[in-house]
Amino acid sequence: MGRGRWRTAGSALVRVLLVWAVSTLTMLALAGILPDFRLQSDDGDSITQIGLTAVWAAGAFGLLSVLVWPVLVRALLLVPALVLGLLVFFLNGSLLLIALSLIPDGRGEVAPETAVVVAAVMSAVASATSTALAVRDDEAYRRRLYRLADRRRRRQGRTDPARGAEAPPGLLMLQLDGVGYEELRRACADGLMPTVAGLLDGSHRARSWRTDWSSQTGASQLGILHGSNFDVPAFRWYEKDTGEVMVCNRPTSAAELQRRAVGRTGDGGLLTLDGASRGNLFSGGADQLALVLSVSARRGRANRSRAGYFAYFSDPANAVRTAGSFVTEVVREIVQSLRARIRGDRPRVSRGGLYPLIRAFATVVERDVVVAAVIGDMLAGRSAVYADLVAYDEVAHHSGPRGRDTDRVLQRLDRSLALIARVAEHAPRRYRIVLLSDHGQSPGETFLGRYGLTLKDLVRAGCGLPVSRRAGRTRSGAEARAAVLAALHRPVEEGEEARPGPGSEPVVLASGNLGLISFPGIPGRASRERIERAHPALLATLANHPGVGFLLVDGVVLGRDATAARLDVPGEAEELLAPFGPGAARAVRRTDTFPHVADVMVNSAYDPRTGTVHAFEEQIGSHGGLGGEQGHPFLMWPTELSDPGEELAGAEAVHAVLRRWLREADGPQVPLTVPVPVPVGEAVAEAVGEAVAAAVGDVVAAPAGEAGGEPAGPPMEETPPGDGNSGSLPSAGVPARDEIR
Repeated sequence: MGRGRWRTAGSALVRVLLVWAVSTLTMLALAGILPDFRLQSDDGDSITQIGLTAVWAAGAFGLLSVLVWPVLVRALLLVPALVLGLLVFFLNGSLLLIALSLIPDGRGEVAPETAVVVAAVMSAVASATSTALAVRDDEAYRRRLYRLADRRRRRQGRTDPARGAEAPPGLLMLQLDGVGYEELRRACADGLMPTVAGLLDGSHRARSWRTDWSSQTGASQLGILHGSNFDVPAFRWYEKDTGEVMVCNRPTSAAELQRRAVGRTGDGGLLTLDGASRGNLFSGGADQLALVLSVSARRGRANRSRAGYFAYFSDPANAVRTAGSFVTEVVREIVQSLRARIRGDRPRVSRGGLYPLIRAFATVVERDVVVAAVIGDMLAGRSAVYADLVAYDEVAHHSGPRGRDTDRVLQRLDRSLALIARVAEHAPRRYRIVLLSDHGQSPGETFLGRYGLTLKDLVRAGCGLPVSRRAGRTRSGAEARAAVLAALHRPVEEGEEARPGPGSEPVVLASGNLGLISFPGIPGRASRERIERAHPALLATLANHPGVGFLLVDGVVLGRDATAARLDVPGEAEELLAPFGPGAARAVRRTDTFPHVADVMVNSAYDPRTGTVHAFEEQIGSHGGLGGEQGHPFLMWPTELSDPGEELAGAEAVHAVLRRWLREADGPQVPLTVPVPVPVGEAVAEAVGEAVAAAVGDVVAAPAGEAGGEPAGPPMEETPPGDGNSGSLPSAGVPARDEIR
């Protein structure tokens, strides 16, 4: 035992010295390249003296990074996350200036702007070197991961598997936001997602499930995490009793929806027992939170969600690389948008303004922070983890569900999954990994682009109200925008009509290809007769428009040419809604029972031959209503878990399956002694800040020079072929049936 400890200490010392040496050489090279950076006195020094100066400066900078940086980031935890990301370079440069000031005889000097560049390069090189050395010592790396996880477990009062009963398997649920079942099949067959394909070829199965009529993250995730999405008719809707517009990605609305769901079910949620919620709209009842929208509106210590930023940015290498990758992604989006314009791609939507920043946040910052938090949860041995990766959904809205842009996003998501799967091998407990999505994406030209007017314009025309000659655009409801606003401490989206003004004019809202029309001047839900008396031409104008598929008005489905079907008459709605696929009538019938269903629900037209719809928002890849792949997400599970069943209709059914899988572990789902909750800023910072940031954090975000800053391979041994994680494609391709085996 003593010899092993000495060997481990010796290996650690060797790695420190090698990292120090590489950092010294890097500093010497930079001093030779950059004119405003020198490591010698004004009178000149010998090569030996310059080398010793570089050794001193590199050592001082490395020591300051280890000791000062975590404290500095913790002190800035209340600073908006994106502002902290921009400060990263300047803070790191300040540490370099301090390190150079410690050199005897003033031999080190650098301009402040050059210090930022030197510090960034030094952090990246040191981190990459440390990773490369860890790869060469797998056993030491394995022991270190276990030791860090074991230390956290003892501090939190957790059962030690090495000394007591073995912990039951944990359940890791990863949501690939917006990835439909057919898109998953295609990505695996085309080699875009080798990690997922390898799992399907060995240890996992996948099948599709049907969303509710409201096929969007708010309704789906609320149902999955809290077991009830009753009275969530769309992404945004108007509530007559309060006069407010509810928006699923507004923190105050998300908190209210979560409160209502808990009140209906009487249960805290799927993650109540020893769970963690990462990057989600709702908490699921978890105590450990990071980037959860429903708590982001809280002030002070009650808002522990943003502490996930501290856990990740506590390592300067992580911070520098993610910031660099962020800039790279912004440039990539601008270039891709220009190419689309030059090629004349159709359909196309505007991708200017703040969108490049929002896309970079979703595909780089949020991805990296969520992946790091999940890794920390596994190393801490949590029983249940649910995390949402929103990158594909955000890009698909503006680039379309299929194409070069989204293919690259899927590739990077697969690398993140590979990293998580391999780190799971070193966790203190075994994890069953479940992949799922909340909805799919249906392509198609926007309603405005196809017909030259918005749904609001069409409604006003049908009501005999004046219509603007210049068609306005409807803001996209993508989830990433809300995450950015929350990170900037601006939880209420500017320009959003939270409380429409008084008057009898209709309130028209869009949720993908689902539109909602409410009449504030009519108390309660307006009947068809009441609407036709007030606005005789409206319903006919909407129902006969080529861009509209059907309407729901007070228990009656209206189609083209005055076709009507009552929901309470068996078979009528099924026949009228048959083009929208099986289960469409059931979904519409359920929504009709919601207290806050709109007076008129409008579903866009759907072409079964092409799978296209017409979004009422600025999205060429959309979801929110019925029609096409948007209503067919996937559920992928290990074969050791029970089969979910032949038909999964609605998010609440998925919740029931996940809850059953949580109960299938051998033994209790939580330690017999429940630990006292630790503030996430400390618990996650310790578990992730030490284990991830120091050991694998540098592979969560690849160097900015690599394509998109995608996660590189983890510093561990390659998985042997044939064990279900080999990453090889299924030998016979991906079968074209409802379940992949």
